[in-house]
Parts: sequence; C-alpha cells; structure tokens
Amino acid sequence: MTTEEEKTAGPTGPVRSAGRRATAGRLTWGLADQAASSLTNFAVGLYVARSLGLGAFGVFSLAWLTYGVVLNVARGLATDPLVVRFSGVAEGVWRAAAGRASGAALGVGTVLGAVSVPAGLGLGGPVGSAFVCLGVVLPGLLLQDAWRFAFFAAGAGRKAFVNDLVWGLALVPALLAAARVGTVAAFVLAWGASAAVAAGYGCLQCGTPPRPARAPGWLREQRDLGLRYLVENVSLSGAAQLRAYGLGAIAGVGAVGAVRGAELLLGPFLAVLMGLSLVTVAEAARVLRRAPHRLARFCFLLGGGQALAALLWGAALLLVPDRAGELLLGGVWAAAAQLVVPAAVGVAGAGLGTGAAAGLRALAAARRSLRCQLFASVCYVGGGLGGAAAGGALGSAWGVAAATVVSSGVWWLELRSALRHRPPFPRPANPLP
Repeated sequence: MTTEEEKTAGPTGPVRSAGRRATAGRLTWGLADQAASSLTNFAVGLYVARSLGLGAFGVFSLAWLTYGVVLNVARGLATDPLVVRFSGVAEGVWRAAAGRASGAALGVGTVLGAVSVPAGLGLGGPVGSAFVCLGVVLPGLLLQDAWRFAFFAAGAGRKAFVNDLVWGLALVPALLAAARVGTVAAFVLAWGASAAVAAGYGCLQCGTPPRPARAPGWLREQRDLGLRYLVENVSLSGAAQLRAYGLGAIAGVGAVGAVRGAELLLGPFLAVLMGLSLVTVAEAARVLRRAPHRLARFCFLLGGGQALAALLWGAALLLVPDRAGELLLGGVWAAAAQLVVPAAVGVAGAGLGTGAAAGLRALAAARRSLRCQLFASVCYVGGGLGGAAAGGALGSAWGVAAATVVSSGVWWLELRSALRHRPPFPRPANPLP
C-alpha cells in the first residue's frame, strides 16, 4: 500500500488501539468520578431523610432543586462552552480558558446567592432559612462544579475524581455537626461548606485561580453557544422545579419528599445524568474530531447502555425488602417505594435521550438541542403536574416517565437530521490517541 493510500484508508491498528485505550481510560475516570459524586449526593439525601423526616426532607428538596437551576445557569454560560470548545486543546490554552470559565461560574454563584438570601428572609420559616443558607453556599458549590468540567475538558478525569473524594471526606464531619443542630438550614450549610473545601482544593489542582474579573469577556466570546445553552439548561432544571412546586401545591410537601426519595433510590443514574456532560460531551467532541463517522454509534451505545442500566437497577429495587428500605430512608421509604417503577422508566428514557444530546452538543448544534430541550421541558411540566392532579405523587411520576420517553425520541430525530445535513465527514489521516 502506498503512503497516500495509507492516509486515506483510515487509522492503522496500533494507532486505533491506542485511541480506544485513551478513550476507555477517560471514560473509566468519568465513571469513577460520577460514582464518587453519586455517593456524595446519595449520602446527603439519605442522611437528611433519616434525620428530618418526610416534611422537612421536602423542604430540603426544594432548596436542592433550586440549586439545580442555578447550577445549570452557570453550566450554560460558563462551563458547557468550555467543554465544547476547549476539550483536547493545548495545556496553556486550556488553563487560560479554565480560569475564565471558573471565574464566570463563581460570579454566577455570587450574584444569584445575593438574590437567594433576601428572598429567603422574605419567605421566613424553615423554607426561608434554607434559602438564606443556600445563597451563602452557592459560590462554593458552583466553583467546585466548574473545576470538574475543566478537568474533563482537559482529559484529566482523575483530578475530578480526587476533587469529589475531597468533597466527600469534608462532608462527613459537616453532616455530623448538622445532625446535632437538626434543622434543614444546618444541613444546607454543611453540604455547601464541604463543597467549598473541594473548590479550594480545585484551585491547587488546576494551577490557576478562578478569574471573575475576566468573566465578562468570556461571556461575550461564548455568547453564541452560552445563551442557547443557558436557556436549554434552565428549561430543564426549571421544569423540575416547577413540577416540585406544583406537586407541593397540589398534593403537599410530603409528595415532594416522596418523589425525591424515589430519585434517591435511583441516585447513581440520576447523578450520572445530571453531570453527564462532564464526560460525554467532551468525549463526543473528541470522536467528532478524530473519527467523525463513529459519532452516531458512540451516542447510541452511550444512551442505550444508560437506559438498560437504569431499568436493571429499577428491577433490583423492587426486590428490596421493606425493612432494608426503612433502614435507608426511614419514614420516607413507604411513600418512595411506590414510585420506583415509573421513576425507573423515566430515568431510562432520559438516559436514552442523553446519548443524542451529547451528539448535538459535540456538533455545536445549539439551535437543535435548544428546540429539543424546550419540548422536553414542556412535556415534563405538563406530564408531572397533569399526573399530580390526576393521581398525586404516583400520577406525577407516571406523567414524567411518559414525557421523558417521548422526548427521547425527539432528541434522536434531531441528531439524525443534524448528521444528515452536515457535509460528509473526512477521515483523519492520523487521529491522535
């Protein structure tokens, strides 16, 4: 075979094997990091549920969901563009971008935290106290998440994993101290303060501090993606928050606690879905650069594998005896156990859709992904609240399950269309490992 023929025939066996090993290594660290993150979130939820009971756990869940909205604001404006545009670049370029993106995330946390504090003071009571404390800890929470995105963009998943371990270790004494106080506010402070410890360690790992003074420039440069990702992300988390508030108004705060309890039982997969872009978007972007003809297959295996794993986990949960469930969730178990089947179906549908979503993000098809997410959010709120009106927490869970399955189909139709309308993918002569 001539040199020119070798170039056009695609990667050689050793190069392809090295590339696969590198991809497998990054995904392995991604799974390890998500396992650490899942364990942290799972431990917090279980400890609060057992310590406070169903009603107070519902209040904590409202603060948790509000944090999810703010987190997605920061990701859309700051770290989603970082992953899409600065994955696999030179170290100096990555380091400069990481400092600016983390500074933008820190700025978002500071501004929205300053809004949460007076809002909580105005609300008063346990809910108000929880939101005051949430406002105090938001900057640290968002900075810690920004470092995780930055490390995965650099292909350094091990650093993200270590950072989450630091958070988990700091969380242990913080939760013990919160349990002595016994209030929702104390648990919110414990959760956020331990994240701030990990955020500080992330500065040392990255070798550069967050640069909030340069955040305005970052937001201007990334606005073509950032604004669309902002709307997309906020529509997702905002839909969850609207569903929670609506469910609380229709069926009571206890129903919110029951739904959150069922989500905790499926926690490993929900945590992976929440932080999916840390691994999959960066990896899909690498596939697009080095072997673009394999992008669709990568996305299908990614989404299908998650959906299957979620269904298997849901089936295993059905075999858990009530006594063991009560040891996990205390008084929340009885209500949460009734929602396992629809919750598992919903997570499986969402998992299937995230494969297509990763492909659209890697293609920088922000308009298509925005359309999909807006459609999914409307379906989520409509199914969740319509189901709540018809059948309380159980009806809401089945409404959300149906919405996620339908939305997953829309994501895949858009990815298929995006791939069909792109120019033919050239095969790279020498893909990097």
